[in-house]
Amino acid sequence: MQGTAPVYSIADEAHARAEAAAWSRFTAPADADEFCTSWLALLCTRIERCRAALLLGADEEHGPYRVSAVWPDRRKDLQHLGPAGQRALTERAGVVIAAPGGAGGGEVLSQAAYPVEVAGRLWGAVVLELGQSSEADLQRALRGIHWGIAWLVDHFRQRVLAEREATLERVDLLNNLMATALQHTRLEPSALAVVNQLAQRLQCDRVSMGLERNGRVTPLVLSHTATFDARADLVRWLGDAMDEVLDLGVPVRYPPSESDDLGAIAHAEVARELRVEAICSVPLLLEGQTLGALVFERNAGPAFDDRAEMLARAAGELLGPVWALLREREMPWWQRLRQSMRSFAQALVGPQHPGAKLLTVTAALVLAVLSVWHIDYRVSARTVVEGSQQIAAVAPFDGFVAQAFARAGDGVRLGQPLARLDDRDLKLESARWSAEREQLLRRFQVAQAVQDRGAMGVITAQVGQSEAQLALVQERLTRATLIAPYDGIVVSGDLSQQIGSPVEQGKVLFEVAPVAGYRVILQVDERDISRLALGQRGELVLSGLPGQALPIVVHQITPVSTAQDGRNFFRVEAQLEGAAPRLRPGMEGVGKVSVGEERLIWVWTHGFTDWLRLALWDWMP
Repeated sequence: MQGTAPVYSIADEAHARAEAAAWSRFTAPADADEFCTSWLALLCTRIERCRAALLLGADEEHGPYRVSAVWPDRRKDLQHLGPAGQRALTERAGVVIAAPGGAGGGEVLSQAAYPVEVAGRLWGAVVLELGQSSEADLQRALRGIHWGIAWLVDHFRQRVLAEREATLERVDLLNNLMATALQHTRLEPSALAVVNQLAQRLQCDRVSMGLERNGRVTPLVLSHTATFDARADLVRWLGDAMDEVLDLGVPVRYPPSESDDLGAIAHAEVARELRVEAICSVPLLLEGQTLGALVFERNAGPAFDDRAEMLARAAGELLGPVWALLREREMPWWQRLRQSMRSFAQALVGPQHPGAKLLTVTAALVLAVLSVWHIDYRVSARTVVEGSQQIAAVAPFDGFVAQAFARAGDGVRLGQPLARLDDRDLKLESARWSAEREQLLRRFQVAQAVQDRGAMGVITAQVGQSEAQLALVQERLTRATLIAPYDGIVVSGDLSQQIGSPVEQGKVLFEVAPVAGYRVILQVDERDISRLALGQRGELVLSGLPGQALPIVVHQITPVSTAQDGRNFFRVEAQLEGAAPRLRPGMEGVGKVSVGEERLIWVWTHGFTDWLRLALWDWMP
């Protein structure tokens, strides 16, 4: 029996050609959009009753989803498939939606959607519109979509790996650039080494770097060039390109990209004059401010793409602070001061740094208040309280301490014993002189009986001498006990730990001050002594009475200074006004004397300004 040959229609031939073309594009796609379009076409040819299809994708991780591919015709309106895709993205699962095909009870169409997810990240969704199908047909369609999505998952994984590799390569380059920049301690060698490395890694014919000075950017180094003439046309044209970056504050490319609306007028002119095909300039940034620029040149192309611009911009942001630090280290101190003042002025008048503006305004207001606010200026001095008079109890003769009845801090009354010296030797001496006097008197009587006038005269003189010696010893005996000269307080002296120890004649053993009547001694610094005058009033606060301010009046200014702790002080006497029962001689504290009203800022700063005037006077010829 003769067999019959299969019959192919024109539609089958067109379908086969379309599938072959799709396979050709799928195996060797020119870009990601062509891969997605060919993949969607191959998927739809394998899904029965597929009428139309839509592929949603996102270029960024959290970016908006857009239409990446449409089947069969990109010009066909498939907006009605959007809700199914949105639902699949939201639920992260496959969904099937049934919808009527027309108002007259026509064919019922179904929509099948499935998300494309890679490592927890949603890359998009596939939405298919299917003709009237049974439940089994819909299940096969979903399985076919799930099976086919593996190609998209592999494609997107390759994109992720490519992005990671590009990121690692960029990080490696930036690390090498930073290491190269930090190998040098001076600016020019560091910049030259970096631009040489950039020229090699980015396939550039020349890379130049310049820094801003007085509102213009001057090229500092050129790659593979040790020295150059700053007045050459090349340097001038490169400076114009850098000035454009300084004015715009953003990277500039020539030829510009499709989305670039900056114009790059100066770069176009520089490219024409220098006869280069592509230029990319990026700013060197420091805390958001442009301090210079990097210019990349390619004489024969290709043009700089977004990836190259991103890498160059990252290099500018990374190297800016390093070179700013090196330049600051090489500046003279007056230039650093001028730059700091200019930066501060820019922070005050610019749109940024609100904290600096608020701080400056607050400081200005505080300074204005301090300049107009007057207060009572008081000269401060260390102070000690003394009695109005002090009497010293001294040793009347050389002897030994026998008893001690009082010590420093004790209150005494008039005639009260303070201490007693050992008087046994004096008593023996008194007895000796008394016996000698008696002997002389008997001899005088014998001479008188025999009328020996010569002997009587001699004996009379000897009797007078012995009586004088006896009176002297008796006087010493009466002074062996030291008594208080008046009611008061023992200011100094304590013999309770020196019983039996020898003392020399004239040694001060006690000092007694009266209970009433004190004087205040102020140690005034020589810088403030000229402001004091007799009769000025003040207050005294003692360490023992910190909660009580005692009024004082300046009574005497001694025109003699004493050195203490490397400074000169004048002794100023003041008198207390009013009674102070708890006051004791020897108490110390701080006294302040009012000398008139002065501005508050002068009160706080006059010490430094006076020192500065003296230092300048000493330094000036």
